[in-house]
Amino acid sequence: MRNRMKTEYIAIAFGLLGCTGHQPTYEYIFEAEPVDLQVKQIEGGYEVEGTSALQVPGHFTWGGSVSKAEDGKYYMIYSAPETGVHPFNNAWVFGSKLGLAVSERPDGGFRQLGFFYNQDGFAADTSSWDAQSTSNPHVRKFGNKYYLYYAATVDPGNDNVLSETDTLPKRDRVQQNQKIGVIVFESFPDLLKGKFTHSDKPLLEPRTRVKPDNVLAPSPQGTEPKPDNLIVVNPAVVYRPTDGKYLLFFKGNIYDPHWRGIHGVAISDHPDGPFTALDEPVFHLEGVEGKLSAEDPYVWYHKRDKCFYAVFKDFNGKFTKGDACLAIMRSNDGIKWQLPQHSLFMKKELILANGDTVKVKRLERPQLLLNEEGDPEVLYAACSIDNVNPKINGGSFNVQIRIKIKKN
Repeated sequence: MRNRMKTEYIAIAFGLLGCTGHQPTYEYIFEAEPVDLQVKQIEGGYEVEGTSALQVPGHFTWGGSVSKAEDGKYYMIYSAPETGVHPFNNAWVFGSKLGLAVSERPDGGFRQLGFFYNQDGFAADTSSWDAQSTSNPHVRKFGNKYYLYYAATVDPGNDNVLSETDTLPKRDRVQQNQKIGVIVFESFPDLLKGKFTHSDKPLLEPRTRVKPDNVLAPSPQGTEPKPDNLIVVNPAVVYRPTDGKYLLFFKGNIYDPHWRGIHGVAISDHPDGPFTALDEPVFHLEGVEGKLSAEDPYVWYHKRDKCFYAVFKDFNGKFTKGDACLAIMRSNDGIKWQLPQHSLFMKKELILANGDTVKVKRLERPQLLLNEEGDPEVLYAACSIDNVNPKINGGSFNVQIRIKIKKN
């Protein structure tokens, strides 16, 4: 931990006319404000306390999506598997649950209200396509209804597996069977009570399943992988005002020959589908040396700039043109994307109220609270100070970071 009295600035080339075919007349400066957290090193890791973090007791608290409701309160839908049974790297696959928290303010103080989906966690359940694990919550309001998009899976067994033994470990089967669904509800109290509609079929599932080996339900040999290859996860949905379409962004997996995350988009006339996936990837860069790999997009339409922005996790720094952290891109139509001059959205660090800056191992699943114009006000992100993957007894939290915007 090092002391830095000067707040870190994150510059992004938005510009008043930045997405209308003109050069930006100025840049926005995004300032990550200090968070109300105390970080203490303990045996085996770190302990985090403070109002800027949601930590559900007995759970690995992870990604969360927030909306302001009609009652003036802020509701967070989050995912969290239980601790004490599996290391995190397996726990989120085997039994992530969806829960609800509430706060009177957007940038912290969230209190757990309870779990409303997949409450049985790790219990073996094949009763529906999403019975085993639910994660990646992303909530949007269209009209007078809320739409909760999520990724989910179930164990399909070993009946259709390509491997040397004709079997796959359970984690591989469950992980490779992830698809995207949607829950529709009218209020957050209704959601917690189970008063919502839910389809018995996925909203989106992979069209191709191409992997060299150890693959569930493989596509025929010679199949060219689409962006929605093997899995579809990380849903992000936005309304396109120019034609009234809804765009569903997702991540798939490509092996060429090693794994990397690739993104695609599907289009619909309605927020609850049906969605049709396009063949070409999005968030793609031409002429970049090395492989691109990213995940966890959050996409929104900026009313004043009349364009789309996307923030996502960059695995290797190809998008940020530097460190692996959160990157930003922009688009006129939501299909063709460009990298701004300043493409770094946020570093993997937290600025504490006492002036300290804490480097973190994980800062991902970014979700934003926007104002009426489309300016980000608060970032919500899954976070861990050190490597949470091998841990059994916790070490993750959802952090809420208020963002200040300045013109440069």
